[in-house]
Amino acid sequence: MTTIAPPPTTTRHVAALPRDLHSPAAARRITARWLESLGHAARTPDVSVIVSELVTNAVRHTDGPCVLTLTAHSASLDLAVTDHSEEIPDLRRRDGGDHRGGFGLEIMRSLGGRITVVPRLGGKTVHVTLTLAPDTAASRDAPP
Repeated sequence: MTTIAPPPTTTRHVAALPRDLHSPAAARRITARWLESLGHAARTPDVSVIVSELVTNAVRHTDGPCVLTLTAHSASLDLAVTDHSEEIPDLRRRDGGDHRGGFGLEIMRSLGGRITVVPRLGGKTVHVTLTLAPDTAASRDAPP
């Protein structure tokens, strides 16, 4: 007997954001609506902080717009910001930051995020992956 697993469910939302002081707030609003539409509203506080940190870094450390990509897989969320800076953050840094920055990395890690950077010609994408609790959807759909 062969069992065929259903394909993984993936939902993605992409938003282009200008290099503007209001972009982190816009990213938080976009993220909250997206999470609510997926039934993951309980994750909004943590995810909003992470998205805000990612977009703030892009606004603060680059000269152009950025792209926020939110992806929900069956067991995780991938929060990504693509910007136009080829400068790669030091992910090994664990000192909590200084005048140059670095505070956000520890915040994202403390919220359970796994941070990766994908360099590309003319910029990079910073990803933060959060694991979803296996019973998140089941508990949402269960009768009271």
